Amino acid sequence: MTSLEERFAQARENRRHSSVGFRFHPFSHRQKLLLGWWKPGASTADHDGVIADGAVRSGKTLAMSLGFVLWAMNSFDGENFAVCGKTLGSVERNILVWLRRMLPGRGYTVTEQRSRHLLTVSRGRRSNRFYCFGGKDEASQDLIQGMTLAGVLFDEAALMPESFVSQATARCSVPGSKWWFNCNPAGPYHWFKRGWLDAAEEKNLLHLHFTMADNLSLSDTIRRRYENMYTGVFYRRYILGEWCTAEGLVYPMFEPDCHVGEPSGEAERWFLSCDYGTHNPFALGLFSVRTTQCGTLYCLEKELYHDGRRNGQMTDSQYADSTERFVEGIPAEHIIVDPSASSFIAELRQRGFRVLKASNEVSEGIRCVADALTKGRLLIRPCCSGTLREFSSYIWDETAAGRGEDKPLKQNDHAMDMIRYALFTDRRVSSRTGRYSGKGTR
Repeated sequence: MTSLEERFAQARENRRHSSVGFRFHPFSHRQKLLLGWWKPGASTADHDGVIADGAVRSGKTLAMSLGFVLWAMNSFDGENFAVCGKTLGSVERNILVWLRRMLPGRGYTVTEQRSRHLLTVSRGRRSNRFYCFGGKDEASQDLIQGMTLAGVLFDEAALMPESFVSQATARCSVPGSKWWFNCNPAGPYHWFKRGWLDAAEEKNLLHLHFTMADNLSLSDTIRRRYENMYTGVFYRRYILGEWCTAEGLVYPMFEPDCHVGEPSGEAERWFLSCDYGTHNPFALGLFSVRTTQCGTLYCLEKELYHDGRRNGQMTDSQYADSTERFVEGIPAEHIIVDPSASSFIAELRQRGFRVLKASNEVSEGIRCVADALTKGRLLIRPCCSGTLREFSSYIWDETAAGRGEDKPLKQNDHAMDMIRYALFTDRRVSSRTGRYSGKGTR
C-alpha cells in the first residue's frame, strides 16, 4: 500500500509536470501518421507494428512515444506494456522526460514507482502499466522473460542485441498487441535491417522513413548545424538516413592542415589517457583542455608510443615508471586507462594515480572523436608522430561490416583507442560531475 507521504510526493510531482506544460509545434504529415496509424478505420490500422527509421532530429521519437501511449490507452485497460531503450538512462532522456510533460496536458495522470521502473498511466477508470527496460547486452533478455505484454516500444532498436528484441516481441501475446520500433540507420547487413526492415511487408509492419524535414520545430539554422556535424558514413546515416556500409578510413574528416598544430592560450586542465599493450603497442597521451570560441578544445600535447614487439616487452612496473617520468611536473587530474588492463591499473593506483576506467563503447566513442574533428575541437601537436601515422591508416573492417557490425580493423589502432578513451570518457565524466577539482594524479 502506498504511504501517505508517497501519495503527497506523487501529487506534487504531477502538479509540477502539469505546470511545466508542453507547447506542441505543428506536426508534419509523417509525424501525424506515426501518431495515428493504429486508429480504427485508418488504412494502416491492420498492421502489426510500425518501424520509424531515418535521420537524427527528425521528430520520430517524440511522435512515437506519444503515439504509443495514446494507442495503448485507447485500445486496452489493465494491461502491461514495455518501453525499451539501450539503457534505462536513455529511456529516461529520450522518452519519459517528454511523456511526463505531454500526458498531463491531454488529461492523463502519470504515477511512478521508480524502484520498479514502472509508470502507471490513467484517465477516468482506464489504467495501464508501462514497464521500462534497458536492452544493452545479451543478458538483458532475462529481464523481460516471462512477462505478458500488450505492446512494446523499442527506442534505438538497432543499438540493442537481437536476443533482447526477439524476447520482448515474443512477450506480446495479448490480442491486438503491436510492436513499435524507432532507430537511426546502421550498416546494410545489420540484424535489424535484414530481419525486420527488409521483412517489413512479410511481418505486416508499416515502415515510415524520416528526414529532418519531418521535424517542423527545427529552424533552418539548427538543421544546417546538424548537417555540418557529420561527414562520411555518419553523414549518410544520421543526415540522409541511409543504411550504408562503414568503409575506408574511420576518420576521413581528419585534415593535417586543420588538426595538426600548436595550441594557443593557457591550458585550463590536463589529463592522461592510455591504451595498454604488452605484445601490442602501448600508447600514452597527455591532453590539455582549453575553452575557445568553438567550444572545448582537446589538444594531444605529447605521446609515449612503445611497440613491445619491436622494442622489447615491458612490465607493469616499467610502464608505470615511464608514466611517472612522462607526466612529471604537469598537474594532470587523472589517467584514463583501458578497463581490461587490471594489473596496470592496480600498479598505478598503488603509486597514487587517480585512475578512471575508460568508457569502451567503440561506436559511440568513434562518433565522439569524429564530432570533435568536424567541429575543430581536437588538435594534435606535430611531435605526436605515432598518432598522426595511425590517423592515415585507421580503417573499417570489411569482414565485420559483412556481419552487420561497425568495427575498425584491429591494426594501427592503439593511439586511436587512446584518443577515443580520452575524449569519450572525459566528456561523459565531465557532463556528470562538472569541472574537476584540479587535484593532481598523485
